[in-house]
Amino acid sequence: MEFDYIVVGAGSSGCVVANRLSANKNVSVALIEAGSRDSSPWIHIPIGYFRTIKNPSVNWMYKTEEDPGLNGRSINWPRGKTLGGTSSINGLLYVRGQQQDYDGWAQRGNSGWSWKEVLPYFKKSENWKGPHSTNRGSSGPLTINESESTWPIVDAWVKAAQNGGFSYNSDYNSGNQEGVGFFQLTADRGLRCSAAKAYLKPIRQRRNLKIYTNTLVKKITLKDRKAIGVITERGSTEEHIMARKEIILSAGSIGSPQLLMVSGIGNAKDLKHHGVDIKLDLKGVGKNLQDHLQARPIYKVSIPTINTKTRGLWNHISIATQYAIRRSGPMTLAASLGVAFLKSRPELSNPDIQFHIQPLSADDPTIELHNFDAFTASVLQLRPQSTGEILLKSSNIRDYPAIHPNYLSDPLDQRTIVEGIRIARRICRQSPIAEMIQSEHAPGPDYKDDDYQSLLNWARETSTTIYHPTGTCKMGQDPMAVVDENLNVRGIKKLRVVDCSIMPQIVSGNTNGPAIMIGEKAADMIIKSKNPP
Repeated sequence: MEFDYIVVGAGSSGCVVANRLSANKNVSVALIEAGSRDSSPWIHIPIGYFRTIKNPSVNWMYKTEEDPGLNGRSINWPRGKTLGGTSSINGLLYVRGQQQDYDGWAQRGNSGWSWKEVLPYFKKSENWKGPHSTNRGSSGPLTINESESTWPIVDAWVKAAQNGGFSYNSDYNSGNQEGVGFFQLTADRGLRCSAAKAYLKPIRQRRNLKIYTNTLVKKITLKDRKAIGVITERGSTEEHIMARKEIILSAGSIGSPQLLMVSGIGNAKDLKHHGVDIKLDLKGVGKNLQDHLQARPIYKVSIPTINTKTRGLWNHISIATQYAIRRSGPMTLAASLGVAFLKSRPELSNPDIQFHIQPLSADDPTIELHNFDAFTASVLQLRPQSTGEILLKSSNIRDYPAIHPNYLSDPLDQRTIVEGIRIARRICRQSPIAEMIQSEHAPGPDYKDDDYQSLLNWARETSTTIYHPTGTCKMGQDPMAVVDENLNVRGIKKLRVVDCSIMPQIVSGNTNGPAIMIGEKAADMIIKSKNPP
């Protein structure tokens, strides 16, 4: 089988690339996804992420190695394994990041990636349903709405933050991120708008687009440092699919570096250890791993939250009926409702922490909710300095790689997470949220504001990922760069990486929106390229 383009991975970036390339009837495109079609109803119901986040049929179910920064804990790293990738199982939150993020990429030598240059691609992707703005797109495939769900406890927190001196921001994606407000969602009329729904569903009938599902790419075939095809496996059937023009890796920040490494592209020393036939010694593959780590202060409250409103048979019936008839109620709930982008220190030029305010609580977001009413004021550092790596455990693509995030290994990250906890507490002392709080469940009253080490240790013991792995095939000009500014793999012809792994520095916020922007920009570059032999 032969196509002009092969796209590996039908996640947020891959769906975009497949859509834009196949718009030209004169080229053929193969989109290859290891997971199944996005047929589960829990993918499309917003609250369904509580189920999909722990469902191996749509989730790769990765786990990190024991992490010294988390006091030796190993944590779950959910990633989507279905059409739409992680956009089909995430919390639906849409954040572009800050202008400074992208200007920083450009300043590192990545021409074409400044804020001014990526903004048109954000706008191209967006079907923004909020108030008109020249900074927002309104005719793209991806529907973005202001949150339709409200909860009194979240509204109270947002008001308390304002009473604490933080300004209200009605659109943190307008160019100025700082302030408090409410999340924007990739949702439409009570249903998730994943990358698959936005970019694949309308074009599945194209004859020049072949979508493979339940098909694992085992290896990239290389000849004379040129990518010529991929070896796939579907059940017990192995197939060699050839590419006339290019192969585009959109397998994500774990899958893309792993596939490069098992194909012989990576740090030669690491690859030799696993008996991999080395094609190119590219030391940066799998390095520069960055993620957002969230500390999760929890407060017991005197008013109803999701914790109790969703318990019991009659509540289940009522909620299901409300959703079935009106497409409203708790089943439309995103992962968070309230949001804040704030500075941990006044001397900073732009926010360095983000809050996710949830009308619910749990010891672990992937486990059962608490049986008492509470809310969570999750806080994370937007631009962590700590970096980790992805390493092979074997030469077999089916053997999950070793994930080493190295959380909180940098002193600045430690100070920032502690200060974020302190800010959460200061806001919770403000009216009207203070009158609703019965007690601080976590960290709890035994952890004093001035006891830095105690708060840091609590963060180490309890913090979890907020699911934003990036950077493992970073774009740049330095010796550790994996791709250039056009996302071509350095030293290999006809091979690009197009997903969040190309980020030289993680963006300031949730990563789904940037992943889609990367897909839009990459597709434009590919279309305009001449594809030299």
